Amino acid sequence: MIEIRRVFWHVEDIYHEFGPVAEHPLRRGYIAGVLTNPYAGRYEPDILPMMEELNPLGVRLAHELLEHLAVPAEHIEGYGKGAMIGSAGELEHGALWHVPGGYAMRELLGWKGNPADYAAGKGGGVKGQPGNGLSIVPSTKKVTAPGGTLDVPLTHINAAYVRSHFDAIEVRVPGTPRPEELVVILAMSTGPRIHARVGGLKAADISQWDGLR
Repeated sequence: MIEIRRVFWHVEDIYHEFGPVAEHPLRRGYIAGVLTNPYAGRYEPDILPMMEELNPLGVRLAHELLEHLAVPAEHIEGYGKGAMIGSAGELEHGALWHVPGGYAMRELLGWKGNPADYAAGKGGGVKGQPGNGLSIVPSTKKVTAPGGTLDVPLTHINAAYVRSHFDAIEVRVPGTPRPEELVVILAMSTGPRIHARVGGLKAADISQWDGLR
């Protein structure tokens, strides 16, 4: 069911936002897979088979994005996902990416699949933490014409309430999606917004390990 036409990626380093140059720039990036939508042009009651088919693509794109970012997995602090659906498809087709895209990134970054273990301070992970990838992966999607853009949200990988990591990255794959296509997107970042200074829970103060705080 999966016919990939293009894979497109983008990486950027942000040094400052009018303030002083950061000691370590924020690196952000995304990867987008452009593929044929097998349900385009018709209503299909059972679309779940497509979700299963997308699982290997999620794993592939997650690993390729990390390679393009050129940092170790333990340096990733933010993530997000999204989908753009061509005009012959429907919004629900983009929702098929939620599980394959989100879980691929979480597992790549150290998630072991048992929230109760994390809450109890057990599990894998890096830096001596109970685990990474605890937070739900934020997402957005829309039906759009070729050349459309999508602002993909980013939040902290372990706690959704870490305010410094609320961010978004604009995604555009030139000429896509065609009416019968889907564009599935994964995004990652290495830290908070440059010059983040609006208070709230700090990443260093995450303590509950429940994906929230």
